[in-house]
Amino acid sequence: MVFEKIRTIISEQFGVDEDSITMETSFKEDLNADSLDMVEIIMALEEEFDIGEIGEDVVNNIETVGDVVAFISNLV
Repeated sequence: MVFEKIRTIISEQFGVDEDSITMETSFKEDLNADSLDMVEIIMALEEEFDIGEIGEDVVNNIETVGDVVAFISNLV
C-alpha cells in the first residue's frame, strides 16, 4: 500500500507511467530528478502520509523509490 501511494505521487510528479516505477527506480538516474524535484516529492509525501517534516539528512540519503518506501514504512 505504501509503495502504491508513493508510485502514484511519483508518476504524477514526473509524468511517467506508474508501471515503469519500481523499488529500484533511481530518482537521479531514471527520473532525472534535481533538487527542486526532490523537494516537491518530499512535500507531497509529507502531506499524503501526514508525517510532518522530513529532515534534510534523510532527504540527502534518498536515492531510490525503495529508500522512500522503507523510510515511510518505518513511520506509519
